[in-house]
Amino acid sequence: MSLRPLQTLLEDSGQAGIYHLPGSGRATVRRAAEAGGLACFEVNVADTDRMDLVLATLGRGLDFPEWYGNNLDALKDCLTDFSWCEAAGYVLIISHAEALQAADPAAFKALNEVFGAAIAEWRSQDFPLWVFYDLRSDGLATLPTLA
Repeated sequence: MSLRPLQTLLEDSGQAGIYHLPGSGRATVRRAAEAGGLACFEVNVADTDRMDLVLATLGRGLDFPEWYGNNLDALKDCLTDFSWCEAAGYVLIISHAEALQAADPAAFKALNEVFGAAIAEWRSQDFPLWVFYDLRSDGLATLPTLA
């Protein structure tokens, strides 16, 4: 598969959002992101069904600064200020979030609201922020280039 169409898509902040990513597409997304100068982070939140643990895992996996407070406000602050990791854009691949989604749907929704707000803020600056989950969920589409 040619990476160029996916790279072009990932560079487009207007298309950035929260998507389902089939497991088979993970390496392709990583290569396309890196080819476009986007930072790509993979965070595994397996067996984490509590929001506080998910937030802590995200903080470690995204290499957030020490001041990160393991709460939704701090998550948004860090997601909208990647000054410690400057790049042309950002791709987050989050795997095994089904435990949180099943145990606390409201927390999963709140997490995605923060992701959505951060995506919108970056989009207003013409920088892409993408969030990919390896699970199917209401409201998550699959990128057409990976389908």
